[in-house]
Amino acid sequence: MPSPGLQTTSDSIQRHDEGHEKYADVNWDELEFGVVPTDYMYTLSSKGDEFSQGHLTPYGNIELSPSAGVLNYGQGLFEGLKANRTEDGRFLLFRPEENALRMKIGAERMCMPSPSPQQFLDAVKQTVLANKRWVPPTGKGTLYLRPLLMGSGSVLGLGPAPEYTFLIFASPVGSYHKGRAALNLYVEDKLHRATPGGTGGIKSITNYSPVYLAQKQARAKGFSDVLFLDSLTGKYIEEITACNIFILKGNVISTPTIIHGTVLPGITRKSVIDIARDFGYQVEERVIPVEDLLEADEAFCTGTAVVVTPIGAVTYQDRRVEYKTGKGALSQKLYETITGIQTGRLEDKKGWTMEIN
Repeated sequence: MPSPGLQTTSDSIQRHDEGHEKYADVNWDELEFGVVPTDYMYTLSSKGDEFSQGHLTPYGNIELSPSAGVLNYGQGLFEGLKANRTEDGRFLLFRPEENALRMKIGAERMCMPSPSPQQFLDAVKQTVLANKRWVPPTGKGTLYLRPLLMGSGSVLGLGPAPEYTFLIFASPVGSYHKGRAALNLYVEDKLHRATPGGTGGIKSITNYSPVYLAQKQARAKGFSDVLFLDSLTGKYIEEITACNIFILKGNVISTPTIIHGTVLPGITRKSVIDIARDFGYQVEERVIPVEDLLEADEAFCTGTAVVVTPIGAVTYQDRRVEYKTGKGALSQKLYETITGIQTGRLEDKKGWTMEIN
């Protein structure tokens, strides 16, 4: 239930919503993963450690000082989660409390205050309800939600910003990889994504643009994406540019360990581990030599955006290997299970979904 401070906003959105159609004017069959401007965004601000009452405003540009901490020193975090429309018209979130917790952990690492878990959840719910006509029909896509936490106060000397802004915007999206085509990965052995003791284990905004060069070079060679190795030895697989990786050999599923702080503790990753164990697989979180990847029977990636996407092939130096995909593959079974829970087609026995009303 929204906090009392959000009730007035909710009432105004309800009155606004009465004059709108059930769905926005979108060609849902052609929906891709990109920005489609919606009606509203949500903002909270902080001076010091406490965030003020949040509010919804029409989606649009924001004003920032040129000296804002996020612009000068990259003091910012983001999250990603989705709202799904069920066949009977309900709206479901998937484990949003995990996103709230991950943002709090990331904020501590980046010396930022963070919204309380309840503030985070209220903000997410308000954003979905305000933009509910943009939630695609079941099976046509999802409403992607992007919470941002940034140092918006002015700062010139190196140090934390004096003020912070928490913002959520939304966009209806289709598949991250069109048609969920199996990925053709290039194993990058010169450029690195993260280092021990760095920020690879949180969703710092500074983690992402450094992968652009490797990704651009790989795509120029015909690859879908890049898989990075550890920065200390160059012997162990860690992450794809924006998602976690799993490999299957026999009845054993392996995924890179998060204990070194170089791999993001993905929420889909965490969920897939639980589901796979329910299926009877042995799941290991461990250091994975690249040789184990090359000898695997199957490989797939997980994330909020990609959900569970099969990997069709990887190329490491001069060696290319292909994996099982399609019907009968574990990745397909996991995808159908997790999306079934997210959309209400399957019973949520784990209490992972949160209904918005």
